[in-house]
Amino acid sequence: MSKKIRVSIPTVRSILNELIEEKLVLITGIGDSSGGRKPVLYSLSGDAFFILAVEMDQYKAKAVIIDSLNELRSEVIEFETNINDPEFIPKLDQAFQNLLKASGIEQASVGAIGICMPGLIDPQNGINQTIKDQERQPVAELVSKHFNVKTYIENDARMQTQGEFVFGKARNTKNTMVVNWSWGLGLGMIFNGDIYQGSNGCSGEFSHIRMVENGELCECGKRGCLQTIAGAKHLLDIAKQEIGKGTISQLTNEFTEQTDKLTIADIINCAQKGDELAINLINTISKNVAWGLSILIQLYNPELILLNGPLTIPKQYILITIQQALQQYCLENILSNVRIEISESAANSGLRGTAVMVFNKLFSSEVSN
Repeated sequence: MSKKIRVSIPTVRSILNELIEEKLVLITGIGDSSGGRKPVLYSLSGDAFFILAVEMDQYKAKAVIIDSLNELRSEVIEFETNINDPEFIPKLDQAFQNLLKASGIEQASVGAIGICMPGLIDPQNGINQTIKDQERQPVAELVSKHFNVKTYIENDARMQTQGEFVFGKARNTKNTMVVNWSWGLGLGMIFNGDIYQGSNGCSGEFSHIRMVENGELCECGKRGCLQTIAGAKHLLDIAKQEIGKGTISQLTNEFTEQTDKLTIADIINCAQKGDELAINLINTISKNVAWGLSILIQLYNPELILLNGPLTIPKQYILITIQQALQQYCLENILSNVRIEISESAANSGLRGTAVMVFNKLFSSEVSN
């Protein structure tokens, strides 16, 4: 530590003693000696400071308070919002106050806010370029001004990847891809042990690879994107079509007169009960996902592709279908090197990854300077 911050050892000891008195640093034990006196081991106190981590998706957001040891110190709460919601900051404020009240943590102890969200994110400037209202694109600046706290934003898929890389199945991997399979297909990439951002932070737009010439119109304004044949909306659309035809199914029995109430969870539940139509629908979009994954495998030769998100719940159906389709689409000597797995920590991977991102920002020499 003395060498790192370029001050004398007595000064470092004096500073550490002051931090210990203020309960910001703890002595955690004695290390092994490499010759001479055994070193004293220090650690931040879990209560040294806190951050607010927020993860947004298409229709809602999750928020939690995390301590300086990256442990969750409050419940995770959800609230309805989206990246184009003009009331996002007031809703976030209300969620924040609820978390503070429930956890007993003082707002002054929260030293930073991290937000991961869908869209084309410029993390250096804190801008989400996908937000329609340009005045609300500088998310980090607007949130920071409202709460008077440093705020950082990142892409949701990259932060889910960060969470898997530090805490989940992607740990200790070098070349891994994490796909968040929901309304779209977010992609986070680990290349040579680092999270890949791209030249301006816009890497990983897997959803918007064009797959079908003159296909269905995508929300991005272009036609035939992977999202239009493999996302949650497509699954709902083809389910409603089959219900409209009167196809024999539990789905038809329950939703013939109310297809507007049909949800992804309903389709998945029917599939897990053995409903043939529901299983076939999930198989259909799984084959389309495999089509997209085959492109990634052929281009990047990853060791692991980790799937998370709500559409991975019926894993007994999707994994077999994807593996079979990849056998058809990929070269064997490339495919044999990659594992396709389902995340076991997807529920909070985005929140945990966002916390890691914030800690890296706070403790980086770039920020300090």
